[in-house]
Amino acid sequence: MTELSFLYGTAWKEDRTPTLVEQALHAGFRAIDTANQRRHYFEEGVGQGLAAAYRAGIVTRNDLFLQTKFTYQRGQDHRLPYDPDATLSEQVAQSMASSLAHLGTDRVDSYVLHGPASNYDWIDTDAEVWEAMRRERDAGRTRLLGVSNVSLGHLEQLAASGAELPAYVQNRCYARLGWDRDVREFCRENKIIYQGFSLLTANQEVVHHPLIARLAASAGATPAKIVFSFARAIGILPLTGTSDAGHMKHDLASRDLALPSDAVKLIESLSG
Repeated sequence: MTELSFLYGTAWKEDRTPTLVEQALHAGFRAIDTANQRRHYFEEGVGQGLAAAYRAGIVTRNDLFLQTKFTYQRGQDHRLPYDPDATLSEQVAQSMASSLAHLGTDRVDSYVLHGPASNYDWIDTDAEVWEAMRRERDAGRTRLLGVSNVSLGHLEQLAASGAELPAYVQNRCYARLGWDRDVREFCRENKIIYQGFSLLTANQEVVHHPLIARLAASAGATPAKIVFSFARAIGILPLTGTSDAGHMKHDLASRDLALPSDAVKLIESLSG
């Protein structure tokens, strides 16, 4: 598997999911993010796109980083990937088994808790699920574990519990909130990789800022390319969910753009 440098997100694509996953792999993405949450994802469609790419010889399974998530019932609709009457530990195992079937593989590379049970605290429910996820990892069904949609408080409470810390944190990243500075700092101190999503959609005021326009013009790049390059410079592993083939290639090209440190500081100052 090549170095993890950009995630392709598969939320909200419905029937277009298989085609867009195959298209993303053809464009050069090698890391796919999904979730066993039919409300917002079509994970089975991700598997169909992967299978098509394998048949076409675009990639092999070993070329890829596959990441999926366990989602609590409150985040699901009626199409549950587990028995709602089962214990949480059983639900984790059932969701994983369903994900592996959807994705046509015997393992994923990262299994993520798709948001804690409470908006404010890391509670016993999360501890039970986290331990069940660890057992999935120890059984070889995932290489790494992660958490998403978490606050600094969640992470501090998880650390204080003595439980194993995640390899990944995935959050929606708002410029107006300092690009999630406090969580990113916790991740840096604890050698956790921070995955940022909605870098463009949540930050339109930055994407369209005159500073970004000037930097893009100077570099012969798109504003999106500037934002993604900036994200890497401050320690964010970016995720994009674009459905445009041209944007896919332009977004990936941001890996080859290094912004000068003064430009990075100026963009960071746009957080307000």
